[in-house]
Amino acid sequence: MNIETLAVHVGREIEAGTGAVTPSITLATTFERAVDGTFPDGNYVYTRSANPNRNGLERCIAAMEGGEIGIAFASGMAAASALLQAMDAGDHVILPDDLYHGVRHVSHEIFGRWGLQVSYVDLTDLQAVKSAIQKNTKLIWAETPSNPQLKINDLAALAELAHSIGAVCACDNTWATPILQQPLSLGCDVTWHSTTKYFGGHSDVLGGMVVLKKESELAQRLRQIQSLVGGVPSPFDCWLLQRSIPTMPLRVRAQSETALQVAQWLEDHPRVKRVYYPGLPSHPGHEVAKKQMRSFGAMLSFEMDSKAEALDVTSKIKVFTRATSLGGVESLMEHRATVEGPGSKTPQGLIRTSVGLEHIDDLIADLAQALV
Repeated sequence: MNIETLAVHVGREIEAGTGAVTPSITLATTFERAVDGTFPDGNYVYTRSANPNRNGLERCIAAMEGGEIGIAFASGMAAASALLQAMDAGDHVILPDDLYHGVRHVSHEIFGRWGLQVSYVDLTDLQAVKSAIQKNTKLIWAETPSNPQLKINDLAALAELAHSIGAVCACDNTWATPILQQPLSLGCDVTWHSTTKYFGGHSDVLGGMVVLKKESELAQRLRQIQSLVGGVPSPFDCWLLQRSIPTMPLRVRAQSETALQVAQWLEDHPRVKRVYYPGLPSHPGHEVAKKQMRSFGAMLSFEMDSKAEALDVTSKIKVFTRATSLGGVESLMEHRATVEGPGSKTPQGLIRTSVGLEHIDDLIADLAQALV
């Protein structure tokens, strides 16, 4: 089935016994056993281990990504941390130099103390990636488009390189979503999401998901981390995500179309120093993005000459909202280096923007008055 149909039907089957067309919320934390210790009503023991709403969500997102296994977590960072936690002490991981700052912090400040070795590399430079490989390299971690400079990684090439050394290739597919890009079909072994963003789509639910192409030792480790560590989403959070997913293909495509128009307008503005958006022919990753993405996404960044100019723009917006996060129906804007704090690698003049579902004319008018 096509992804629109998967989004509507997988994990949302007609409910037995009632005929309900939307799933009920199963809030129970424990489930009755038979006298012999079995579970005649299903394989549910304790909701930390499994829950009907979570299982439906996992099946849906795995199907949309073209994978066999979905493993849900309480947040995107819980999902990312589980992937790193699945490594052994002393393993080496290659991460992108332009990386979501939360993953950078957790890889260094938490797992670095546990013996995980990390190298930050420009993944757009395959020779640099090859040079960073060590005998104990077990994971190459892509993020494309990257956060916040929207670098584009060649996923097929990175997956081939990872497999040549017996390593796993994983991709953070949060910004592209499976609507626009399916890393597993390009050779990656794992893809993960902050489902808070486009899957939720309404800025009202927190979640994360790891999807694997097939059953493996890594899948078993991740399931064990999910169950034993317990960083799982609540049944209601799963239900909220399932409610939002059917409209996701429409939302993402509409937002991406508007983002391209915003990027084109910004590129022509005399005060804007640079626009970071892979849909622009001027973007260094444009050709790779055309090869592996169906459209170019709803995230873009643009750079002013200085931090002061960037803050001046963000102080004047009226339709855009000054806020962190992305993927909701409302357009957001933030001075990214301020959000990331001390040690940020982001240019001081960079403004990160999440394009929502407002009319393009209203967004352009807001930018025009803010850039005066």
